[in-house]
Amino acid sequence: MIECGSLEYAQARLQARHGQRIDEAAWRRIEVMREIAPMLELARGTALRPWLVGIGADSGEHRIEATLRGHWRALVDEAVAWMPVPWQPSLAWCAALPDLAPLQHLARGGDPTAWMEDDSAWRKLCAAQPQARLALLSAGPLAALALAWQAPQKIGEVWQAEWQRRLPQPLGDVGGVLGSLVRVLLDHRAAFAGAPPGQGWLMRGSLRARLSLLLRRAALEPAAAFIHLALCALDLERLRAELLRRVLFPQWKAA
Repeated sequence: MIECGSLEYAQARLQARHGQRIDEAAWRRIEVMREIAPMLELARGTALRPWLVGIGADSGEHRIEATLRGHWRALVDEAVAWMPVPWQPSLAWCAALPDLAPLQHLARGGDPTAWMEDDSAWRKLCAAQPQARLALLSAGPLAALALAWQAPQKIGEVWQAEWQRRLPQPLGDVGGVLGSLVRVLLDHRAAFAGAPPGQGWLMRGSLRARLSLLLRRAALEPAAAFIHLALCALDLERLRAELLRRVLFPQWKAA
């Protein structure tokens, strides 16, 4: 019997989830649906169904964004529960990724937006006076990101440093696949930053293919859990784009 919390158990669950991901043909069928209601009906017949819980045809952009952030955190929690205890802190830190952009916005002196003031994760920080926000951040679950408050452009580096600190052993000693994953993601980020308009989804597709290859190499390695989350993030981002395109650009329906 495979024990929960072992790499064998995690591998079995990760492989099952990976096998459920929808293929490109299913994405194409979703993309051509002009109206959001039939698009949702079609998507709910696929493995995207759990991510659409809480989203309806009348949902606005803020509701969609908040719901998908919640589903991301649930995905991370699920993967954490599968993994051996020493790997749980570094994996759990991935739940903070959707918080980097709004935190950077506040650190740069930006005013809280309406959705941030309405979000339970951000309401308290937004209600505080600007000069008190750093102390409040430093006392909360995202305290490690307080190091980026004075240098918001480095928030990604600060997040990565904390992630590496949480690993049960130095990144160089963990194994080749996890190091390869870091290099693939950093290469993608650098290339994406300088990409010409119109190349974004092609680059995401290339990243998806590279991650899928890495996942095959990661059998019974902790890296598999991080690759799984990276692939889920790409799928969630793609679903988000399909939803928001129909909500924010209604003229697209008649194009």
